[in-house]
Amino acid sequence: MSDRPLLLADAPFQLYRAFFGLPDSIKGAGGRPVNALLGSVNQLLWAIENHDPRAVVMCFGLESALYREQAYPPYHAQRDPMPDDLAHQWSLAPALYEALGWTVVDTDELEADDLMGSLAAAEEAAGGRALILTGDRDMFQCATERVHVLLQQRGKDPEPYGPEQVVKRYGVAPELVPDFIALRGDPSDGIPGAKGIGEKTAAELLRVRGGLEAVIDGAIRERPGVRKALIDQADELRMFRDLATLRRVDLPLPDDAETDRTRGAEAAESLGMRRLAERLRT
Repeated sequence: MSDRPLLLADAPFQLYRAFFGLPDSIKGAGGRPVNALLGSVNQLLWAIENHDPRAVVMCFGLESALYREQAYPPYHAQRDPMPDDLAHQWSLAPALYEALGWTVVDTDELEADDLMGSLAAAEEAAGGRALILTGDRDMFQCATERVHVLLQQRGKDPEPYGPEQVVKRYGVAPELVPDFIALRGDPSDGIPGAKGIGEKTAAELLRVRGGLEAVIDGAIRERPGVRKALIDQADELRMFRDLATLRRVDLPLPDDAETDRTRGAEAAESLGMRRLAERLRT
């Protein structure tokens, strides 16, 4: 297998980020905004130019996996409906990505995160390397020596996170990220975490005890507020950990494929994105 990494992109995150980060005055054919399409493709081109992947996979999925909503109805419940102009671009995105030679995968049961995690694990098992392009720190649980998360942050180029960087950022190893989320919570996903337990306390509990079950078992030895939260919320915390844990599915790994700049430029031109077409042709 090639030593070039497999690039796995969180397509929903790319589209949302570009839609809200670029002005809707960027319009294409028909006078409708194309800011989400333009921004997502430009971000992927940056990653391709800087990391030379063997292939690119654009992962789509449900806004909220059904099993997560059933287990915890508040999961993602605070998120606003998709704007019409974004929905329009969303419908056009797969064909544009495929014209660029990128593989598009989707699921009607899980989320894009689950697909990215599954493909990253499969690539590593096959002896390869993978990069996960996303702004979702939940994906830190996938970090290994051969799988790195390219974390997108406001005002910065994406930064690679391997196990060492995850420990430095969160204070816990990648395999304990779901336990950490269960304790600390994740407001973006509607997971409240343990009452009164913040990031530092969550990391310290896991560092000392080694995992959520051990933390719950050792609750009696903690200070009163922490002890009460761990005992009263024990089953809820286990459920939060399950929500934060990615599901694995069997997916075929793509063959090596270079970005098709010629077909991509033609597709961009047809959508009225002339500057993108020019970039692809240079």
